[in-house]
Amino acid sequence: MSAPDLNLLVALDVLLAEASVARAARRLRLSPSAMSRTLSRLRQATGDPLLVKAGRGLVPTPRALALRDEVAELVGQAQAVLRPAERLDLTALARTFTLRTSDGFVEAFGAALVARVGLEAPGVRLTFLQKPDKDSTPLRDGRVDLETGVLEDSLGPEVRSQGLFRDWLVGVVRAGHPLSGAPVDARGYAQARHVVVSRSGHEADAVDLPFLPPGLQRNVVCMVGGFAAALSLARATDLVATVPDLHTRRLRQGMVGFPVPAPARAFTVSMLWHPRLDADPAHRWLRACVREVCAAELALGAD
Repeated sequence: MSAPDLNLLVALDVLLAEASVARAARRLRLSPSAMSRTLSRLRQATGDPLLVKAGRGLVPTPRALALRDEVAELVGQAQAVLRPAERLDLTALARTFTLRTSDGFVEAFGAALVARVGLEAPGVRLTFLQKPDKDSTPLRDGRVDLETGVLEDSLGPEVRSQGLFRDWLVGVVRAGHPLSGAPVDARGYAQARHVVVSRSGHEADAVDLPFLPPGLQRNVVCMVGGFAAALSLARATDLVATVPDLHTRRLRQGMVGFPVPAPARAFTVSMLWHPRLDADPAHRWLRACVREVCAAELALGAD
């Protein structure tokens, strides 16, 4: 059985509305003969005459009367699908967005983002998830709407991205630490006792290693799963934590930061999303909120 020609639905809608081949032809900008052929095809497809002569005009059959409202609704729905999305009404938007964020992002930007979203779209709820790995499967299967982090070469072309800001590593110690009172050199940094962040628990997977020079040897005595834990330990001990500067400024208030005395590489923090959400008006608004909140918060921190 061949697939039906869905274009016939539009012709049927107009024919049932006009009850006239000539008027239907004018509305569809067809010749009367072409409209007559279309009516013949509709009769064959439905197995019903649909419109029959009554005096000088045409009247709908019972089947046509039963189809009229349904066909009009189907055509209206199809036209709505093929039109651009209507203007987004943020005050009426009711939706939950799930964001999987890099460590420290919520601490640095979460409060401002929640405030911005609540002001513009009070019916929107944000769910922040921890990011335990670089796997982009949650974006692809729809479990996550937006993600933040450093781009990987293995990400793949099916994920969209936009840079948010540049960040870099700093060393952080407690006030009164032996390294807090003078410029820190490479030897002092390497020989100090370090706490590093590794989500796998292996030093080779430390999250800061890709941005440090190859071969750098540190005296690592402790590993934790996130920057907040690393800074908490460094605040209460003589451990050195190496963390992203902008991500952790609020977490390390009252502590002493210093440039890493090695040619560390800066990196770009980006937001990532799946292409199916690219044109979604609500998701575009969310991306704008994230982008603008990051810029505003970083500008405040620079003052």
